[in-house]
Amino acid sequence: MHIQPYDNRNDPIIGADHERVPLVYMNIVKLKQGERFDYAVEGYETCCVPAHGTIDVSVGNQHFEALGDRASIWEGDPSGVYVPSGREAGFTCVSEDTEVFIAGARFDEVLEPFAVRSNEIDPVQYGSDETKTHRKIKHILGQKQAGRVGRLLVSELFTVGAGGWSGFPSHKHENDALPDETRHDEVYNFRFNPDWGFGAQFHQREGEEFGQCYHVKNGSTFVIDGGYHPSVAAPGYEMYYFTILGGLSQRPLVQNFQPEHAYQVETIPGIKDMIAKFK
Repeated sequence: MHIQPYDNRNDPIIGADHERVPLVYMNIVKLKQGERFDYAVEGYETCCVPAHGTIDVSVGNQHFEALGDRASIWEGDPSGVYVPSGREAGFTCVSEDTEVFIAGARFDEVLEPFAVRSNEIDPVQYGSDETKTHRKIKHILGQKQAGRVGRLLVSELFTVGAGGWSGFPSHKHENDALPDETRHDEVYNFRFNPDWGFGAQFHQREGEEFGQCYHVKNGSTFVIDGGYHPSVAAPGYEMYYFTILGGLSQRPLVQNFQPEHAYQVETIPGIKDMIAKFK
């Protein structure tokens, strides 16, 4: 499902118990210097990630100061604060302005909050210009945080260079059918550089001969409740998407590759290292 860009006025874009993707939650909050945003999401663990700007974050009586040190998503590395399920949290903008992603996954157990600074993220780069799959992923809550997080995976994904494919070979993760596949709901929020750029998001259900193709632009949100879902950036444009994954029964993601394309896992440099990071 494609949600066209709109001003959400700091209200959740994907709220709790969403009819299509009940395992995930997403809000985008925009603040000016000195403004504060407070929230709590019952039954969901969350992570606050500044797209740009700097914020001070509080979770109960714990404080994490000066989170975020980049001017835009295209400059520098991300950081985040993990907020346990249902806990009250808030953040104050200490830069001129800020835009903050709030990513969430359904999880009942209450763990401990912690910060992930920009020098603590887990990056991976794979693919090649020749295969049109050159991509960089910056894991904010990934393999490094195993054991400290319940069901939530949070990453930033970039096409490297201008144009190219992402999420290929085509894969799905809609059934809890270990060891071959896990049920993970997923949400993307797209950005392009320059911001008038665009791309295409494919969505094909298992058993369909032809899927659907959606025109995605700067600020588009895409909801993935199943099916195969590769995407592509138009030539001349860099594509970014903020990614939230919420698992039903476990945090590690097991992708089920579309049978007719699965052999390309063996042809794309470094893709197996990428797959292993979604833990």
